[in-house]
Amino acid sequence: MFSSREVKNNVLLTIYQDSRTVFRLNDIALLLGESNFVSLNKKLNYYVRKGQLGNPRKGIYAKPDYNQEELACSIYTPCYISLEYVLQKAGIIFQFDSRITTISYLSRSIDIGGKTYFFRKIKGEILINTSGILRLDNQINIASAERAFLDILYLNKEYYFDNLNVLNKRLVYKLLPLYSSNSLNARVKKQIQNV
Repeated sequence: MFSSREVKNNVLLTIYQDSRTVFRLNDIALLLGESNFVSLNKKLNYYVRKGQLGNPRKGIYAKPDYNQEELACSIYTPCYISLEYVLQKAGIIFQFDSRITTISYLSRSIDIGGKTYFFRKIKGEILINTSGILRLDNQINIASAERAFLDILYLNKEYYFDNLNVLNKRLVYKLLPLYSSNSLNARVKKQIQNV
């Protein structure tokens, strides 16, 4: 359809042909086979000024209707979406929270485009363990309901859940050892003994 030369010369066309909606500068450089980051950055900033590309955060570029979950996973890496966001979607907690809550190597709250992205720090060995984390399209990493349940109990000693019947108990107990915490084991048993 397009020659590789045409694609390389048209940065915007290449970005829009990709299924992702959020890109780091490195992603675009790899997509284009470009090694001159200064020149690439100038081209991207030109498209941002023209309104053809968004720049929600330094070093991150996005299509106009970008996926907010994709952005959440691009701000700090490694990270994965978890906690209240996942528990709310799974029907485990009923309280509405519009934030996208994420597990990362640091704690931060960032507002971008009227949306709050909340990052909670967790130990490195837990963060990099991919058990119970689903890798969706476009580099979205999201915890299963069971992993999000364990994450929130690990980070918060007391937490109220509205509906734990959704959880797969076997999977909860299978994931539990990755936290290496006796106090978490006791909290989990207390929470799901009546389910």
